[in-house]
Order: sequence, then structure tokens, then C-alpha cells
Amino acid sequence: MQQKERAELLASLHLKGTPVVLYNAWDAGSARAIQDAGARVIGTGSWAVAAAQGYADGESMPFAFVEHIVARIAGAVDAPVTVDVEGGYSDDPQVCAANVARLMDHGVVGINFEDRIVHGKGLHGVDRQCSRIAAIRAMADARGVPLFINARTDLFLGTGVKPPDGMIEAKERAAAYARAGASGFFVPGLVDLSAIRDLCDSVELPLNVMAMPGLPPAHELADAGVARISHGPAAYLLAMEAIHQAARDILEERQAA
Repeated sequence: MQQKERAELLASLHLKGTPVVLYNAWDAGSARAIQDAGARVIGTGSWAVAAAQGYADGESMPFAFVEHIVARIAGAVDAPVTVDVEGGYSDDPQVCAANVARLMDHGVVGINFEDRIVHGKGLHGVDRQCSRIAAIRAMADARGVPLFINARTDLFLGTGVKPPDGMIEAKERAAAYARAGASGFFVPGLVDLSAIRDLCDSVELPLNVMAMPGLPPAHELADAGVARISHGPAAYLLAMEAIHQAARDILEERQAA
């Protein structure tokens, strides 16, 4: 399957009311295991990718290292690959676009792109974030690949903001991001079902939510119109807990012998 076809497949899976589920990978081995389990899309999570290599989240891992890991993931699976690029590793729109282009060189067909100021406080202004999205869209269009730009807003993640607060701004950002060329709208931290339903009804873009404590079950999210459910670092945390427990059991058994 050609890159353009994989990008089109990724977009086609984002259906309101029939959410595509991403159980996020962090390396080639986890990506292959998740694909073999039946996943139609492989998505990475920046937190897990960084943690697996001993880095903190927040673009502390060198981008060249990220690119290397992404290349290994894309080469290990047949499914469309979408990558969490955080804030694009730059505030500059053209540098963001160039960094995403490097990932597309390895076959990537989707990204998560957040509006949080990674090395500062708060969120980028709407106009500024739109200029960054537009630069990425223009780059992808020039390549003839309909890159799925999942525009993420951190209005509700770790900010203490809860609906109805933040809802007007979320809708404004979604509409602006769509005009700039975004393909989806990602609202991690939003778990209130009525607010999620309101966004699904009000926003043109397919809505993506993240699994976390308090999030309603998948069938209720589907009924609300959600198009994508991401599991963030869940798979990585589960794997590390299993390794920790197994190692502790073996070491305790050895010490008792």
C-alpha cells in the first residue's frame, strides 16, 4: 500500500459513532504486537516513547532519536502509523513542518500536534497555532499525501479546567484548526460525557478522547459521537508493571532459595 493510500485509510477510520481505538506503541516490538492483536492503526505516545529510552516527556528526547524509533516502527508494521510529535520540536511553523517531513520520509501518515507551549506556560494563541498547522498541511499537500493532522488542545489536560469552563474556547479552537488544515480534534483530559457529546455535535472535525480515570466506557463514547479513542501510555505502563512484578517474583524466589 502506498503512503497516500495509507493516509486515506487512516482518515476513513475516523467515523463519528464508530471510534477507531489506538492502543499506543512505543517501539517496533510493541507496534508489531499491537498490530498482530488486530489493530488497524498504530499510534505512538510521546510519554511512553520517551520513558522507554530514559527521557522525560516534553521534547526532552532528541528529535533525531525520535525519528530513528519512528522509522523502526513504520518499518515493522503494515498498518498506517500516526506519531505524537508533541509541539513539533519548535515554535517556528516552518521548522515544525520540516520535522514532520522527516517523519513522513519514513512512511508516517498521521500526527498528533499539540497547542501547549512545550517549553513555556499555557497554550499558543489560536492564530499562532493555526499558522503552525497550516505550514504542516502545506508541506504534506506539496508531497501529495493527505497527512492526518490530529490537532490537540491541552485546555483540559492538567489545567484544572472542567466543563462548562473551556468549552467555548475548545469550540473556537476546533473551528480555527479545521480552517487551518487540521483533520481531527484531540481533547485529552476531557472526561465529562455531556461535554464530549456537545463537542461531537458542535465540531466539524472528528473528535479524539484519551482513556484516563473517569472517562466513560467505549460504547457510551460511541453513542456520543466520538471518532477516536487513544490509550496514551497505558500499554507501556502495563508492560512495565508486568516486568516489575515478574522480576520481583523471580528475585525473591532466588533469594529465598
